[in-house]
Amino acid sequence: MEFFHNAKAVRLRSHHNKYLLADEDEESVSQDRNGSSKSTRWTVESVLGSDTIIRLKSCYGKYLTASNQPFLLGMTGRKVLQTLPRRLDSSVDWEPIRDGTQVKLKTRYGNFLRANGGLPPWRNSVTHDIPHRTATQDWVLWDVDIVDIQVRSSRQEKSEPQPIPHSDSLDFDPSSPSSVSIKSGTFSRQESTESNVSSPPKSEGRTIYYHLADESGDVDDDIVEAYSLHFKGNGVDGLTQKLREETGLQDIIVCSRSPLNGKLYPLRLQLPPNNADMHVVVIESSSKVAKDFANQGVAL
Repeated sequence: MEFFHNAKAVRLRSHHNKYLLADEDEESVSQDRNGSSKSTRWTVESVLGSDTIIRLKSCYGKYLTASNQPFLLGMTGRKVLQTLPRRLDSSVDWEPIRDGTQVKLKTRYGNFLRANGGLPPWRNSVTHDIPHRTATQDWVLWDVDIVDIQVRSSRQEKSEPQPIPHSDSLDFDPSSPSSVSIKSGTFSRQESTESNVSSPPKSEGRTIYYHLADESGDVDDDIVEAYSLHFKGNGVDGLTQKLREETGLQDIIVCSRSPLNGKLYPLRLQLPPNNADMHVVVIESSSKVAKDFANQGVAL
């Protein structure tokens, strides 16, 4: 908490040397290397009755919020947003925890503010999660740059308005709207544990979980979790085009892994029937494993 003592405004710099950014849509949050932008400035608010909890308000006057909404279906990370709820509840509360010269920001339910790396759609995203892999432990560490100090005299402390009181999410006000509409859907302001979050109804199509392989066709699960997307259709060409859009890579081959020996093989023409969820591996056409396919006479 000492990192924020007497701080009126701060900038938060992630392990990737990027700053926590309030996006111009006034709803989403991301990372950016330009720390001079006003959108990287967060006003610090204390919570009445607590010496360990703070709230962070963006330049748009909205609070940094740990939402219920999954960042990607099938993944554990949940979206961090800018919101202005009518009643301030636990979703806007953050507990700073010191870790050496850096700080972790923990939600009331034990998740941590996480700056994600890797390829799109993870790159520059911000979620709240509990990192389980050693390679991502540092992604929840933040450097705190104080950009404005609150200097108080004893007289000012008596005359200044008291901090906004905390309204716990269990103290529900039926007259208050329970959700906020955003571009990607709606989410409940009240953060909940994994066991209390119900999965959205499954629409027509299937979920494709995909990994991006390296030059040799290997996938390092310790660095990044599987990505996912929803796909309607049964054609490999359509799925390939969808994955081009998701990954930003143009010359790719969509592969599956043999359940017998674990080796990759290119998908052909049609996907399995019944819209069953699939796990695939994406390789680049210029990779060594793709050249091995050609040498072995495997049709691509």
